[in-house]
Order: sequence, then structure tokens, then C-alpha cells
Amino acid sequence: MDRDGFRRYLKGRGVSEDGIEPSLEVAEEFEAFLKRRGRAGSLAKARPQDAVAFIAGLIEGKTNTHDRLIALARYAWFSGNREVYVAVVETIDGAEALDNLYANLERELGEKARDEIFDGVTLPPLGTPNSEKPPLTQKVLERLERKVGPERCRRVLGDSLRTLPDEGYLAEKEKYEAAGNLDAYLERKGEDFVALLESLEAEKKFFFSQEITDEVIDYVKSHPEVMQGVRKGNVIYEAKIPYMAKEYLAESDPRMKAYYYCHCPWVRESIRTGNANVPPIFCNCSAGFHKRAYEVIFGRRLRAEVLETVLQGDPWCRFAIYLPERTVTSGLGSSSRSEGKEASG
Repeated sequence: MDRDGFRRYLKGRGVSEDGIEPSLEVAEEFEAFLKRRGRAGSLAKARPQDAVAFIAGLIEGKTNTHDRLIALARYAWFSGNREVYVAVVETIDGAEALDNLYANLERELGEKARDEIFDGVTLPPLGTPNSEKPPLTQKVLERLERKVGPERCRRVLGDSLRTLPDEGYLAEKEKYEAAGNLDAYLERKGEDFVALLESLEAEKKFFFSQEITDEVIDYVKSHPEVMQGVRKGNVIYEAKIPYMAKEYLAESDPRMKAYYYCHCPWVRESIRTGNANVPPIFCNCSAGFHKRAYEVIFGRRLRAEVLETVLQGDPWCRFAIYLPERTVTSGLGSSSRSEGKEASG
């Protein structure tokens, strides 16, 4: 193991001295684990299943902390093993969702109703393989929808099950205020997104867990709802960039295209394996994610609607975010006109 090199890498990532030693310990533990599995010599020989098995040991030993999993992902990236990096990141991404749903249900419905909905369901610990989560999610959502009906179920999910603090969106609020109006902000948002993707491609870095290519950038540029969002009246329409856009663009099988498009790690697994049927209503969590920046920008809760989702056979996931009428109709010039029924609400 290249301790000095990994130490320099961590310093370059802004990791404090207090965080460097524990990160080195995780890397050494993983190297020792690989040696026991006959993959000694370099992390380059490791496979995603090695990372899954190592994390299972952390769970068993109750040392599966967020910081330790992040350290493992960083070590995989430092060592050039992109497959292991992605495998680790995908065990972390969105891992708080079911825990947050559990907490939200107590707040929204009460402890008794929450316990009925989660009866027999154990919340998966951090690092649980995503393949194990779809059946749990299906069971909980079907019970929730039966108990409260689809409309209230959408509301329960609609503020997103991710942990999304305001601080993560203050830079967007500053950009909006500097732009002077919503349309100018959206234009800058698109320019910044394309510039980010171009820089990642040039530096051979990942956008979260996916490789960026010329084809991916062209796709984003040709889909304004992906690139920045499109405003019609008081509604912004947004669609997600595919989770694995390079693979999505090369795929022709509809099921696998949906798999490469979907961003929820365990919903993706259910699409690929068919081991569960997660209800499309779950995608209201994603709608909540998309509206979050605008809630911070405008300082109030907003409503978002799922218009299309790959879970119900659509080619992409598309959302409508309803903005405050007064905010949209002030200071935007002629572009603030109403755009008909689709923009109402």
C-alpha cells in the first residue's frame, strides 16, 4: 500500500489530519482483506464483490460508519479502481432514505401507523447491498399507499427522503440573486453544468459515479430540461441526466435503458434483477429532490409533480416544479407570460 501517496491525496482533498489516519487504517484493513481473499498486491486486482464482502464485515463488526465508507471509496479512486469506487459509492448514495421515511411516517401518521407499515421490516444498516432493498421498499410503499391513499402518499414522499440541508443550495441562491431573474439564472445554470461536465471529461474524473464523454455532453446540450430546466409560466420542467449516460446512450434494450437511467441505487437493482416491483409513486422522492434548490432560493416549500418515470415505462424521469406566481411574474419582462394550462397550478 502506498501510504505516503494516499496521505498526499487525502490532503489534496482537504481531509484534516484527524481524518487522515483513520482513512489510512481503512485502506490497510481492505488491503489485508484482499490478501486473505487471494488478491494481494494491489487494489487494482479487487472486484466490486470484494468491496461488498468487506463492507459486510464492517456491518457485522458495527464499524460501518459513513466516514469509513467514504475513506474506502477514496482509496479505490486513488488506486485507479473505478469499479470498486462505484460499488462503494452506490452503497452510500441515498442510504438514508428508508430511515428518513421511517421518521417521517411517525411525524405524519403517528407511531402506531408507522409501526404497522414497517411491521416485519428491519431498517437496513449503512452499507447494505442495494439488491436487498427493493423488496423492503415495495412492501413499505404498498402498505403506505393502501393506508393513506395515493395523494397523501405522494405528499409524504414529496419532500424527498434524502437529507438535503439548506447549506447545500446557498450557492444556487447566490447565483439566482446575481442573475437578477429566473430566466437568466436558468441560462447560467445550464452553462455551468455543461462547463462542469467538460472539465470532468478533460480531467478524466467522474460525475458522481459516471464517466463523461462527448456523447454525454451532446445529449445534455440537446435536452434543455436536463441541462438547466425549462420555464413555462410559473412552472419549471426538469428531467434527470441518466445515471450512467454513456451506457444509456449505447443501450437498445428498454429494460436496460431504464436501468442505466434510474438514479435510485436499489430501484435500479429492481429493474435489472426483477426481484421486486417498486411502485412508481416512490419517484415522488426524486421530485422532491429536484424542487429543493428552488425552495432554498425562494425561501418556502414548493410543490413538485412526477410527469414521467422509467418505472412506469417512460423514456426518462421528468418533473414539474411549481413556483410562487408573484416571484415568476415580477422582473422577468415579456418572458413571464402565461403558457396555458400546462403551466397552471
